[in-house]
Amino acid sequence: MSTLLTAAGLGAVTLLAVRRHLRRVGRDDATKPRPAPTKACPRCGASLSATPDACPRCGVPLQLFELVSAPVAAAELVDDDAPPRALIRADLCVGCGVCVSACPEPNALSMRGKLAVVDPASCKGHGECIAACPLGAITVARGNAANRVVVPQLDANFETSVPGLYIVGELGGRALIKNAVNEGRVAAEHVVKVAGRRRAGGQQDAGVADVAIIGSGPSGLSAGLVAHRAGIDYVLLEQGTLAETVRKYPRHKVLFAEPLTMPLYGDLWVSDASKESLLAVWESVIARTGLRVHTGQQVRQIARDGSAFVITTADGTHRARAVVLALGRRGTPRRLDVPGEDLPTVVYDVAEMADFVGRRVLVVGGGDSAIESALGLANQSGTTVTLSYRGDAFARLKDRNRARIDGAIADGRVTALMRSQVREIRPDVAVIDVAGTTRIVPCDDVVVRIGGEPATALLQQLGVRMVTKELAPPAGGDRVGSGDAA
Repeated sequence: MSTLLTAAGLGAVTLLAVRRHLRRVGRDDATKPRPAPTKACPRCGASLSATPDACPRCGVPLQLFELVSAPVAAAELVDDDAPPRALIRADLCVGCGVCVSACPEPNALSMRGKLAVVDPASCKGHGECIAACPLGAITVARGNAANRVVVPQLDANFETSVPGLYIVGELGGRALIKNAVNEGRVAAEHVVKVAGRRRAGGQQDAGVADVAIIGSGPSGLSAGLVAHRAGIDYVLLEQGTLAETVRKYPRHKVLFAEPLTMPLYGDLWVSDASKESLLAVWESVIARTGLRVHTGQQVRQIARDGSAFVITTADGTHRARAVVLALGRRGTPRRLDVPGEDLPTVVYDVAEMADFVGRRVLVVGGGDSAIESALGLANQSGTTVTLSYRGDAFARLKDRNRARIDGAIADGRVTALMRSQVREIRPDVAVIDVAGTTRIVPCDDVVVRIGGEPATALLQQLGVRMVTKELAPPAGGDRVGSGDAA
């Protein structure tokens, strides 16, 4: 019995000693600085113990993966007691400022550079901004409504849910030029790596390129330079002229190539500059490197045929193991097919209304997109707007647009030419047939909004999975989307 009691006593003493030791260790640990939480680079998996601008292993700017890594949005909870607030889609906002003028609450809406932003503390959710916005870019929500955007599902290499199909640039949801250049290089480097593994395994088919790059904007050119320098078999197709999207911005438009915090990873030179400066440098890069760009090659269809993609253009077909889609979200706009349409004064969309301040603008079309462009332009200081439409009356318009355009015409802010068709565009005038009579209309710019084939139709055809991502609101207000349309 005494032996058992002794053993029990020793055990109790040992337990007390262990407990005292653990408490002391815990106190010591509490005073020691804890290591920063680690996360991995989405692309190469390198451990990141801090928050560097770029991955120390692969060199890719980590900001590039903000949209790729953003969580898929959960269902919104509606809280009837929560205060209403406005949400602005930055991918639709063109900076016309109509909403700011319409809002009755001081400081609730303001212009931050090229975008309208909301101050949630000042916004009362009146909704006047919704009716005022010519593009329908504003909604009012309650509860846990978040900034959301519908984008293709992409991995860290910008490969879609369809193996071998990559999406870079504006079509993937991020529009800034520096983003596009970086994404194009990341995607092409992965294509080069896959092509190298395939060749090492003896899997090389005659007549099948390693990659087809569709589009010669900043993301397409960046991807093309990587493929060209790596020596893989590539084809770069452009439906119009080199860098068509950038080329069709208004003359001397300043293209903001930042965010300032994102380093440049791609090889294509980018800086805040006019479109003319950027295009001149890019053309010299192409001439110096020998990059092969096939212009005038509108892609009509992309289909999967076994392990290859078949790309059909007006001039024939191409076969490729991988496809990099470097297209704009606007897809292929319908053209007027009249003399002068290739002048630099002709555009097919409006990136920023402020580019047209004090100018004479002819808007062609009678659908919602044309009406929205005309209304936004008419709100600019000193801008005169003429609207040319071939029909007798505007048909199939949203009720909001119909009421607003009728008011703008009645107020003299928009001159409407019904039953009219543009016959020729000259540097400072347009020749228009109005009900059988030729009319010369002075104009500094022509905005053609007569429809087209959206790029999203091609994604649906290819079976690309689309997801709704939930984005953290940017500093200074709530807005949804990818930012500057440039």
